[in-house]
Amino acid sequence: MNVGDRVRLMSGREEGIITRILDNNIVEVAIDNDFTIPVARREVVVIAKEEATYLKNDPEIKPVAKRETSAPVLAAQGIYLALVHQSEELLAVTIINNSDHDVLFTSGEERENKYRGLQNDKLAPKTTRVITHYHLKDFEKWPSLLVQFIQHRNGSPTVYEPVTKKVQFRASSFYKSKKTAPVLNKEAYLFQLDQKPVAVDTDKIAEQLIDATAKHETFKLQAPDHEIDLHIEKLVEDHSGMSNSAMLKLQLEYFQDSLDRALAANMHEIVFIHGAGNGVLRKELQKVLSRTPGIKFFEDARKEKFGYGATLVKLK
Repeated sequence: MNVGDRVRLMSGREEGIITRILDNNIVEVAIDNDFTIPVARREVVVIAKEEATYLKNDPEIKPVAKRETSAPVLAAQGIYLALVHQSEELLAVTIINNSDHDVLFTSGEERENKYRGLQNDKLAPKTTRVITHYHLKDFEKWPSLLVQFIQHRNGSPTVYEPVTKKVQFRASSFYKSKKTAPVLNKEAYLFQLDQKPVAVDTDKIAEQLIDATAKHETFKLQAPDHEIDLHIEKLVEDHSGMSNSAMLKLQLEYFQDSLDRALAANMHEIVFIHGAGNGVLRKELQKVLSRTPGIKFFEDARKEKFGYGATLVKLK
């Protein structure tokens, strides 16, 4: 018996969905008109999905449909958080693994900087897991959701870093997020938790060369310096009014531009100086490098010169 199971009360004809496991013997059930009640486990029975094949009088229970062969609306790979209507008011908060990897995840709620764990599990490729339920009437009281996950695939040559994603629900954006959820093939409020792969835009650089030739202009690709210093004071004169996120965005943009030009110029290596600090910038650089084609390997640069504050990138 799990969160999300549809159950029938043995003492009557009422049916509902398990929204929380309160303890070993009590579950919280949302009846179809959206009110929730605590019920002893022995007083409910899980309704098998196949029941709808024989009993067609319940619109909430539908026979198992043949999987559609058309491509999903969104990317073929990705980890998503989907809020799916169980009724007009009740939403099932669901983790979707639409990738080709196993996903180990934990989830929890954050209210006023206090964390409460919800669910953890391993999701096989193209599977889902309901982690909790929310009522639309309580939208303004919804907590933030924190999801941590790491991907794995036997035989994969790639090591994936753990990802932590915090989803804060805002009315201005929430109601615009309605899309067809992959795997579920249902309409849902959909949020992508993983970052889309970053590709080097060498085509754009090539287009610049072609345009320059067509206009009889002399265009010479300027290779970046061998050592790129990403300290914020090196990139902008006055950063006193910038937030941490704005500074990080600027540093990553400068890093990406230097990396693109190094690849296009067929450089053998380049060093990015990011400093030791709290390690945030270093981790972000490594995320991009790990999924960028044309990278032979990357490692800490010479410690006797840079300490632990620089990364050496070897290019193919």
